[in-house]
Formats: sequence, C-alpha cells, structure tokens
Amino acid sequence: MKHRSLKLKEAHKASTGGGGRPALCSIVWDPEGRHLVTASAADQCVLIHYLDPQSKPPKALNHHKEGVTALAFSPSSNSFASGSIDHSVKLYSFPDGEFQSNVTRFTLPIRSLAFNKSGSLLAAAGDDDGIKLIATIDSTISRVLKGHKAPVTGLAFDPKNEFLASVDSVGTVIFWELSSGKLVHTLTGIAPICDSDTSLSNVLGWSPDGEILAAPGLRNDVVMYDRDTAEKLFTLKGDHERTICFLSWSPNGKYMATSGLDKQILIWDIDLRQDIERQKFDDRISGLAWKLNGNALAVIDVMGKFGVWEPTIPSCMKSPIDGAPTLQIKTDSGLLFDEDDEKPSASGSLDNVDEESDGESAPITRKRLRKQSIYEDCFGEDSDGEEGLLRQIESRKKYSDKREVGAGRREECASSIKFARPKMQEAFQPGSTPIQPAKRRFLCYNLLGSITTLENEGYSHIEVDFHDTGRGPRVPSMTDYFGFTMASLSENGSIFANPCKGDKNTSTLMYRPFSSWANNSEWSMRFEAEEIKAVALGNGWAAAATSLNFLRIFTDSGLQKHVICLNGPVVTLVGFKDELAIVTHTSDCLPSGDQVLEVTVLNIPNGTQTIINRLPLTPGSHLTWFGFSEEGHLSSYDSKGVLRMFSTQFGGSWLPIFSASKARKSEDETYWMVGLSGSKLFCIICKSPDSYPLVMPKPVLTLLSFSFPLACSDLGADDLENEFMLSNLSLSQVQNKIEEMVTAGIDATALNDEAFNIETSMDRCILKLIASCCNCDKLVRATELARLLSLEKSIKGAIKLATALKLPVLAERFDGILEERMLNKFKGTMPVSNSASIATARSNVSVCKTSPVPEFSKHQVLKPVTGEEKFSKAGGLELCKSPSKGNTVDGHHQIRSSRTVTPSAKVSPDHKKAELSHNTKVGVKQIRGVVKATEATNKEEGVNQEPSHRPVNPFAKSSKSQGKSSLFDSIKKMKVDNKKLDGSSKV
Repeated sequence: MKHRSLKLKEAHKASTGGGGRPALCSIVWDPEGRHLVTASAADQCVLIHYLDPQSKPPKALNHHKEGVTALAFSPSSNSFASGSIDHSVKLYSFPDGEFQSNVTRFTLPIRSLAFNKSGSLLAAAGDDDGIKLIATIDSTISRVLKGHKAPVTGLAFDPKNEFLASVDSVGTVIFWELSSGKLVHTLTGIAPICDSDTSLSNVLGWSPDGEILAAPGLRNDVVMYDRDTAEKLFTLKGDHERTICFLSWSPNGKYMATSGLDKQILIWDIDLRQDIERQKFDDRISGLAWKLNGNALAVIDVMGKFGVWEPTIPSCMKSPIDGAPTLQIKTDSGLLFDEDDEKPSASGSLDNVDEESDGESAPITRKRLRKQSIYEDCFGEDSDGEEGLLRQIESRKKYSDKREVGAGRREECASSIKFARPKMQEAFQPGSTPIQPAKRRFLCYNLLGSITTLENEGYSHIEVDFHDTGRGPRVPSMTDYFGFTMASLSENGSIFANPCKGDKNTSTLMYRPFSSWANNSEWSMRFEAEEIKAVALGNGWAAAATSLNFLRIFTDSGLQKHVICLNGPVVTLVGFKDELAIVTHTSDCLPSGDQVLEVTVLNIPNGTQTIINRLPLTPGSHLTWFGFSEEGHLSSYDSKGVLRMFSTQFGGSWLPIFSASKARKSEDETYWMVGLSGSKLFCIICKSPDSYPLVMPKPVLTLLSFSFPLACSDLGADDLENEFMLSNLSLSQVQNKIEEMVTAGIDATALNDEAFNIETSMDRCILKLIASCCNCDKLVRATELARLLSLEKSIKGAIKLATALKLPVLAERFDGILEERMLNKFKGTMPVSNSASIATARSNVSVCKTSPVPEFSKHQVLKPVTGEEKFSKAGGLELCKSPSKGNTVDGHHQIRSSRTVTPSAKVSPDHKKAELSHNTKVGVKQIRGVVKATEATNKEEGVNQEPSHRPVNPFAKSSKSQGKSSLFDSIKKMKVDNKKLDGSSKV
C-alpha cells in the first residue's frame, strides 16, 4: 500500500497553556465544495476558507466569546451554525458569513450540532441535560430530548428523517423517534469513554441510505448497527492501534474515513470491510469531511492545522461520489416537514400531537408510518394514466430490490448479528500494556520488576529487569520467535505464553528459571486448538488458563500436575507464594452492562480451596488490575478507579480502600496500578490521553495512601475516621495472621508486638475522635468510642479529657466503662473457690454505680489469657467457671440489701440526693482503692497492667515474677485494702 504525505497548514492557533495543548477542532465542506469552514475550541473565531484558484484570505467571524466546539452546514447551502464553550448557538448566512441570529443558549458548553436533511431542524447538545431540537425558521425550541446521563458529544439525523441518533462521553448511544420524541433504543457502553478529555469526542454517522448507523467500538474498531433493530451487523477492524475518535461516510456510502488516537487516518472499503488507504500525521486528527461532489477529504488536527487529501480514493477504484443517493424521502416524523414534502394525513405537526392524542384515532406507530410512506410512493395521487402506472411498477421494483438486498445483507451477516449488548470482558494479564508497533511495551510490571518486549522484523526481543538492581546478576535477554503476548514474573523465574498461531492453531507456554543446579532447566508446552488466555507463577508451580476453560497447573520443573475445569471463561490469574487466585465470568453481562465475575483462591501445595466469592465492580466498569498485596491480601482495581481489598469480616467481604476520583488532582490524571504494600498504593500516574505507561522514559512509581470513600461526617473529622477504619482493618488482618500461625504451631511473637502497636495507635486516634465528639456535643458517640478503647490507660485518658472539658456526666460514663472493664478482668482471673470474694467485690462496686452491674455468665468459658494479665496459665488458656447457684444468689442478695429502702419510710428528695452523693463518693473511693491496690500489686510483681484483645500466642515467654506470684496472696492484699477503705469511710 502506497503511503502518501499530506502537509497541513495552520488555521487556528493552539491553546497557549502548557506549550500548546490539544483542542477539539471542527471542519465542514459547503454542499457545493467551494469553501471549507473551520473552528477550534482554543479559538473564538470561525474561519471561511475559499478554495477557488483565485483564493483570497479566509474570512474570520468573531461573534463568540470563547472557543468554538461544533459546526454544522445546512443542506440548503445558504446557512451554517456554530456552537461554543460560551453556551451559545449562532446562525450565519453563507457564503458571506453574515451573522443572522442567536439560535439558542444553554447553561453549559455546546459539544455537538446537526441539521436534518432539509435544514429546517437543528439539533444542539452538550454538557447540559437534554438535546434541543430547534426550528430554524423562527429559532423556537420544538422539543427537548432527555435520556443521557453524561455530556452529549455526537448527533446525527437519519437521512430518512425518522430517527435522531446521539452518543455521550461515556459511550451510550440512543435512538430517538422524531415523531414522538420517544427513546427507541439505548445501547449502553458500546463506545469509548472520553469524559476526561475535552479534546476528545465520541461521534456517530448514518450511512447515506439511512440503513446503518456507525459508531466507534471498544476495540479500536467501528461497529455497524441496524437502523430498525439496533442490532450489531458487523465491524471494521484494521490497523488502528488506539481508539477511533472520528468517522465520516463517503457520499455514496461505499467508503468510510476514520481517525484514531494513534494519529493516523484509515480509508475503509465497506463492502470488503478492510482498510485500503492510510495517512500518518504528527498530531491527532479531530475532524474529517468528505467533499460532496469530488474525490477529496478535508482533515483538521487538534493543533488547528488543516488540509485536503486529494485524491483520497485511487483512480483505479470506484469514486466516492459515484452512485451517491439523492434521497427525496417523504417526511413521516410528524415533527417538522420540508416545504416540498407531503405530510401524512394522520400525523400532523408537533403542535397538534397532544390534541390528536385526545381524539378517537389511535396513535400511528413508527412501522405504520413507514408502510404508509411506501404506499404513498407506489400509489400516490399523481399516479394516474400510463405514466402513473409505469411509476408504480418502477417504484415497486425498487422497493422489492431493496428488500432483497437487505435480506442478502442480513443472511451474509447472520453469523455476526447479535443483540447490542455489552460483551464479556476479555482475558488480560495484570501489569501489561497494549501492543504498540515499533515500540517496546510491558508484558508484565509489578513490585518485583518488569518484562518488556520489542517486535523487530518477525521476532521479538524480551528483557527482564528488577527494581532492586542489587538482588543478583542481571537476567540475560531473550530472542522471542513465538510472539509471546503474556508473561508473569516471580522471584524464581518467568513464564511466557502466546495466542494460537500457525496452521495447527497452536499456543505455546514457556518457563524460564532464573537459577538452577541443572542445565537445560527451561521447559515449554504446546497446546493445539487450545489457546492460553492467562498465566501465573507461585512458589514451585506455574499455572495457565485456556480457552477450553481448563486450568493447567505445572511444577517449576515442567511436570503436569493438575488439570481443573473452571466455572466460566477466565478473566485473569494471579499467584502469590502457595496461593493462586482465578477470576472468571459466572454469566453473561447484565442488561446494564455490568460484568458478573467470581474469584476463587486455591492453595496449590495443599490442594484446597480457601476462598470463593463474587468480585464486585463499580457499575459500568470493568476489571483493570487484580493481585495480592505484599502481605498477601487479595485486591482488585476497576476502570472507574476504585480499589478493593478482600477481608474475612462479615464472612468474607470486599472493602473499598481507595477511590481515584477523590484522589486525583486533575481530570486528565489516571492511575495505572502496580501493587500494594502496607497501607500504600503503588501506581504510575498517566496523563490524558495516555491511560498506560510507556517503557521509555522509565515510569516513575507514585505512592498513595489508602482512603475509604467516607461520607462527610458532622464531626468534620473525616481524616480521623479514615485512620480509625484503616487501623481497624490492619488489626483484623494481623489478628487473623496470628491465629493462622498459632494453629500451625509457628511462633507469632513479632506479630503480637505489631498488633499491640496498632492497638496503641488506634487508641490515640479514638481519643482524638472523642475530643471532636465532645466539641460537637455528640456525647453518645463519644461513649461508644470509649468502649472501643483497648488499653485501660486510654480509658483513664478519656476520663481526664471529659473532666477537663467540664463534662461530669460523660466522665461518669467513662468511669463506668473502666469499672466494667476491671470487673470483667477480675471475673476472668478469679478461681471457682473464691466466688464469695467475687460477690463481695461486686457488692462494693455496686455502691458507686448508678447503672446495674453486668451479670456474670452462668456458663463455662474458655478465655484467652495474655501475658499482660495477672494470672497466666500454661498454654495461654484458662477455664473460667461461673459461681455456683448458691453463691450467686448470695452475691445478688448482698447487692440488693445494700440498696434496700424500707417502704414505710418517707425520705425527702434532698435526703435522697445527699445519700446518693455520699454513696457515689464512697463507691468511687472504694473502686479507685481497688484499682490502686491492683496496680501496686502488679507493679510489685512486674506485670503489665494493660489488657490486650489480641489472639493468644502460646510461644510468648512468661516473666519470672509471674511464676512466683500467688493467687491467695493477691486476694489477701485486696481484702486488707478493702478493710482499710471501709474503716476510713466509717470515720
């Protein structure tokens, strides 16, 4: 294919910000092909260019206050319209360019304009809610169409004046029926998302015969949809390396021009469904326009430079204007009619639609209107005599031929016709980037290192690099003759795979260890008629998922160990040490377009399944990264920028720990995930339009902190609440790890210390939240927070805080929490034979408490005992028996007797208050004495006072003082201290 060079000349100055930023530029031909009209979102001028041999300088129209984002030419050739960021739509006469009127105004920028076939109706849309249909004869708004949930970037009238098609920035296409203004078809998520870059816009276009609607696809292709059913007919997929951003049909509908983010234009033969010409440019092309009466294509790029590609189609091929239809279709929409068109007698205008709906006649449907139009074409009033009969026969013949052509097209495309529903996500490899011809790309990028490949003359050059250059000798590069497109990297080796190739449709899997005691330790496997979709590595094993929904597991020496059937098509695989995580589809996409995914985690050495759970995604998104954190926590990241982590809480749930929409500093930022470590997210920040990093220059890793997407609290302490939730999550993960290690008989002392540090930091955060609650008068919430404190000294700190803030009621509540914590501790340490002492202690405590003392459990409890508690037992567990029934009753009797008041005795309220105050003071002194005595005892014995809620570590060494302590000695000391307190209170 011969490549041609087309030089562009400047029409509009690029935006000065940032050294010339790209801007959305527009270009249109006048219907006679003598002028070009251009505009730029970075320039408030509209330019009319004269293309005759005696060309003169372009005429500038300065009527907008800000950049111009849309142009549309009326088919009548006597006017054109422009839309701007200044929210206005203006109409000009042509060719003199005189300003005629302000057609309408919006509250937000305009993004798209379109005239109908006769030029009597103008559609305008943008960031506002709704598409306005404007009658050009008097600039009145005929109707507003509402249904899009994002800015509308593309509009196109059906050449038969029956439909209006629209597309928005999130890829939703809607078919509107003009006769009723109703939404006929909605195709969700079929076009690329371009809401983050205003220099990009989704567009669509009807074929000149009005039978097919073309729209950009999600796979760097163009998708064709049927006008009546909105079913997918076929696609145009060629050498576009990135998303298509503009398309334009030739006048005869045989060809199509497309431009993409890859800065090239392709010319397609629709019948052959392949590209026949191409042109490469320095900048992205944002506008294309075919000349209506010649073999030429006008182009304009995002920097405001334009040119004419002429001739576009080689002379040996059919001209783009040969056989161009000159449709004179009667308007049966009932909305607005051309002056030379006949109106169906039963339809009426827009103004009397409501009046007719109240009458007896039933509303005419779209299909009936089409049949009526065909009937009128064949048997009109003027079809009289011989000439009329000939016209009838000719019209019937054309209609019959048209139906046969349509049937042939449907039969030809029957294998590819499907309902226009979103497809299931294709399999992908985490940390890989798309294929870039003549450029090095990532096959794998993680926290360990990267694998890159560069295609060169039929083979590829693969390199493995580690972030830590001091880990060992450099891995030698490899020449790839298989065309590997997938890879995974671990500490011990790398694995590669390619899709099916060759006559035998063979897919190859190859493993390369980084070191081995034996030579020739590299191995490979071949699969015929079975394509590898994803690969993963772990400790001593490798895994591959195939198109037959098989999971194949190999040892690192190449032994085929397991072949497992998957529940559905694989999306991705990830390995971490002994665990393999598999993401699969469980069903087709939902009608809303959402993917239905499932996660299964296998322990390869043990042959067990540890997790099976649904994988949640943000509505309208797809999975873009999946993996384990450095600590082994399963995580996922979707295309909407939400990071989730799997937690065992609530029986297994996913927690949203990061949202890119709240973290990014500008709209053109996207985060390309690399991995997780601790409470940090490792990513590469990409600037629009790039959504993935390039190998050169070397990407820079960015660390971002986790942040739950919390609601705005009435405390104004969102950071503290986020810190509290993250600490709680970390503590839960560490506790689960301790339990696993204890069960496996592994020493967990280090994790025990880590859990204590987390508890301490979480207590500090809770105390700050309590202070915020006190300042905002949220005392109930402050009490709830105090119950979450882990350490006794933290509760004492809360009491001091409430006292300092002069909140005695709250301080009393906190004091009650501390007393309850002390009682629970005494309850757990007292033996069965000393139940009377427990009852005595309860009666002493009950004097100072205004609320009832929690009941002792009547069941035996196997209670964990930490090294910090006073009386530890071997193995870390102690059997705590409840008191016998008799002792329990006696204890309760003592509590009741201390509160009993003679019914006949009348006590004044003042006396009650004084007595209550006295009892409270005495009770507080008693409990404080108990606490002080306990603290003194613990201090003498060298035991840490603070309780812990961590799992028991049986390997923790007990102190020598614990071995010498006596239970009865401690009880005796407590009794002596109680007697002293009783004596002092009597005095």
